[in-house]
Amino acid sequence: MPSSQAVATSGGASATAAPRPRFKSRTRRQRRRREALVAYSFIAPNFMGFAVFTLGPILFAFALAFMRWDGSNAISFAGLDNFWRLFDDKAFITAFWNTIVYTAVSVPATLVCALGLAVLLNQKIAARNFFRTAMFFPYVASLVAVAVVWNMIFNPEMGPVNMLLYALGLDPKNLPGWAADRHWAMVTVILFGVWKSMGYYMVIYLAGLQGINSELYEAARLDGANGWQQFIHVTVPQLAPTTFFVTVMLTIQSFKVFDQIYMITQGGPGASTLVLVYHIYNEAFISWDLGYASMVALVLFFLVLVVTIVQFRRQRED
Repeated sequence: MPSSQAVATSGGASATAAPRPRFKSRTRRQRRRREALVAYSFIAPNFMGFAVFTLGPILFAFALAFMRWDGSNAISFAGLDNFWRLFDDKAFITAFWNTIVYTAVSVPATLVCALGLAVLLNQKIAARNFFRTAMFFPYVASLVAVAVVWNMIFNPEMGPVNMLLYALGLDPKNLPGWAADRHWAMVTVILFGVWKSMGYYMVIYLAGLQGINSELYEAARLDGANGWQQFIHVTVPQLAPTTFFVTVMLTIQSFKVFDQIYMITQGGPGASTLVLVYHIYNEAFISWDLGYASMVALVLFFLVLVVTIVQFRRQRED
């Protein structure tokens, strides 16, 4: 009898203890929900601002690309009229190719200058911190002030650059007109963009250089590699992830170029420096053709998206 009672008691205890795992799992789920709610409460203010001021306007612009609207009258459906209009718009075609040229030249030029400065200022030289700060300063300086100084430096008549070229023996008739000459305006804008951005990407390259194991250079020197060979076979491969990041960021930045165009040339002379974002600005806020401006913006979005996807796929293949 005692044994049977013990069995019954143990059976009853096990029967009453059986729901405990369910209770524990329920408690864990409740704890996770509370933690998720706390996390979402921290994210919510930033996400609401993003949704209202960024995501919402982007979605509205995508929809507006298929509409007609001047900002005051009622919105009407345009279908693909805005899209077909792109092929007859000479300003759009000019802006498209100018954007491609600007990107194709400024991206490798900025990359090479930034890498060269980073390698130079990663060496133990006098006043290294001063030169690092001086190279980085244009990136954080006011664009308006920098653009005014740039226009003064490259003034065709009184600028110090042309004065130097004249002192070196260049015929005054052959002096470049820089921003005032349609043949030199794009060169001026590209030089400005490279000069202003290379300091920022120099800092990124400096971070990458300082992450390279010094033993790799020691091994290369033991194998008889000179400085150039160390740079080609050690530095460049080790900086491949950094270079990929810089290339993607520079490409996106170059496709979106607007501020320096607005401050230096305003798309001129003629349409020699007209780029896509400045064309969007003209159509949206000068002509008030918001539907067509949204279609140009949509084309720019997909252009940047395709180029970025191609870059990521090439990086995976490498």
